[in-house]
Amino acid sequence: MRWIAKTNLCFKSIPAFSQRRIVVPECLRRYLTLSSCPPEWSQDAVFASLIDGSTHFSHLAGVHAKMTVLGLLENSFLITKLVHACSNLGDVRYARKLFDEFPLRDVFLWNAIVRGYSRHDMFADAIVMYSRMLCAGVMPDGFTFPYVLKACAALPTLVIGRRVHGQVFRHGLESDVFVQNGVVALYTRCGDTASARMLFDRLGERTVVTWTSLISGYCQNGQPVVALELFHKMREDDIYPDWIVLVSVLRAYSDIEDLEQGKSLHGCIIKMGLEDEPDLLISLTSMYAKGGQVTVARTFFDRMEKPCLILWNAMISGYARSGHGEEAVELFRNLVSLNVRPDSITVSSAVLACALVGLLELARWMDAFVCQSDYSEDTIVNTALIDMYSKCGSIQLAREVFERTENKDVVMWSAMIGGYGIHGKGQEAIELYRAMKKAGVHPNDVTFIGLLTACNHSGLLKDGWHLFHHMRDYGIEPRHQHYSCVVDLLGRAGYLREAYSFILKMPIDPGVSVWGALLSACKTHRDVGLGEHAAIQLFSLDPNNIGHYVQLSNLYASLRQWDEVAKIRVLVKERGLSKDISYSSIEVNGKLETFRVGDNSHSRFDEIFEELERIEGRLKESGFVNDAESLTHDLIDEEKDRVLCSHSERLAISYGLISTPPGATLRITKNLRACVSCHAATKFISKLVCREIVVRDANRFHHFKDGVCSCGDYW
Repeated sequence: MRWIAKTNLCFKSIPAFSQRRIVVPECLRRYLTLSSCPPEWSQDAVFASLIDGSTHFSHLAGVHAKMTVLGLLENSFLITKLVHACSNLGDVRYARKLFDEFPLRDVFLWNAIVRGYSRHDMFADAIVMYSRMLCAGVMPDGFTFPYVLKACAALPTLVIGRRVHGQVFRHGLESDVFVQNGVVALYTRCGDTASARMLFDRLGERTVVTWTSLISGYCQNGQPVVALELFHKMREDDIYPDWIVLVSVLRAYSDIEDLEQGKSLHGCIIKMGLEDEPDLLISLTSMYAKGGQVTVARTFFDRMEKPCLILWNAMISGYARSGHGEEAVELFRNLVSLNVRPDSITVSSAVLACALVGLLELARWMDAFVCQSDYSEDTIVNTALIDMYSKCGSIQLAREVFERTENKDVVMWSAMIGGYGIHGKGQEAIELYRAMKKAGVHPNDVTFIGLLTACNHSGLLKDGWHLFHHMRDYGIEPRHQHYSCVVDLLGRAGYLREAYSFILKMPIDPGVSVWGALLSACKTHRDVGLGEHAAIQLFSLDPNNIGHYVQLSNLYASLRQWDEVAKIRVLVKERGLSKDISYSSIEVNGKLETFRVGDNSHSRFDEIFEELERIEGRLKESGFVNDAESLTHDLIDEEKDRVLCSHSERLAISYGLISTPPGATLRITKNLRACVSCHAATKFISKLVCREIVVRDANRFHHFKDGVCSCGDYW
């Protein structure tokens, strides 16, 4: 009776059909207005057309009411159409009500309800209805399986999917290309690419959908090279690619970091007229951002009126990975101001960007944001915070984040140990390692890199040697980083011959980091013969790295072998190499001020220079003498660096002293390794001005306080 009460709705809604510009045949108008129709029109045709022409649920309700009045609710054809139409308009619950009220359900009606659930991502319901269909004794057909397989792939549930695949064979549909496409997609989505490939190779007919399913599957399962090989075979078979497969191919080129091939494919996309396809824009943005071409990536990002979160993530992480920390932070602030809800990837990338910027004030802001977000307990995000605070100079705040996090995994323990490593706190790193083992967490290879770094920065030779040989107890095979740490550990302690013997016994070919550690130790201990041998290996492995030439030149200069220094200078010029310009940045009131050697361009230079002269005067009064050897260490800019008091870190310290209140900590970042003279001078300055001075150079952190450095002069 409820349906009969709605009969008038059908007639009242007829003008609305015309107002909505739905084309209704004249004979249908006559039927609706005169309750009669030409003899050539059957009721099935009339109502089928009405159902197909409905663009709103109220229209379908009116048609359903009229069918109730005319006693057409037992018409399987029309009920099936109604179920389809309700699903298409988004009301799956109404479709299910129609389905449940119809007693004689054939395969077409079952297909309609399974399709409705699957299309609206109600995959568990789709599988339940398929199971009920089989229990009812209704045999599925080629239109049933694609939607059931889609549901199995989306959940994903490989066990049920295999059973459905078996039923495909049982019902003789193994040659149906649409069904087989669904099976291939099922196996790839569930991670079983081997089964997917076996099925793919057996298919007699392959559509672009078949190729796309397998190529996408290989990309999603971390096999980009295989995906690209398959794409080339697809082109050889003259299968014209669509934008869906191109999205996967772009991702594959991005994963293997082959930007040149990615650019070539981008050219093809432009020729095909697909560049404005939203998913391709996302893939292009991600590819260029990951490839370091963030300017190009930003042009695609800016073309989107409302960028999705994937695009925001691509740009923020792209900026961060490319060293553009400030741009990444600015973009993250824009995201927050637009009330876009970030995910853990967004937040982790923003934290990484803050670590790159190196501002402790910014790091605190980021920490406060995380604490107020849904990711305050996220282990990945908190691990990134630990790394951020470590790189911004506050190992204490890093430890606070570590302590407040309940679920600590091996990555978090390793991050905290690594933080202690770069701050030269070897004993603290070892104590944390013991606590880690006591907590039942097994170390990984990264854990031991942090431990060995902490040992060689603290001079803990015996501990480092023991830890290195302890790695295999956990089934960890040493990598180049571990070997270079041990060489560095032995070399710093003066055991140069032992370090060289260690290199010769390595089971893998020594790389740049290993020979570089030996050369650095030879420079420290003035061993020319072994240093020259290490340098020859480095020039062969990494001929364009200016740092190796500088190290060898400094070794010669420390022994006043000026002819050899001149030869290195000529060699550098012949190879067209240039030395990185030394600069130091200091954080003042949440902003970075950067100074270069001999820099006089700052707006407050007169005040800075006056403070610098005052400090240098007090240093001399205290008996400090500049290390003359430092004057000869620079390969190209030695004339500019001859006056040591104009080194960039001393300018930064002077600026900090005139720009901050007495007692405030000075935080300085230097792009190169601190020279001996400036390191000694900073120790004196910290005592003279009663301040802590934190310097992050290219290798580690130095905490200067009361005339002492945390490195113990061991860097």
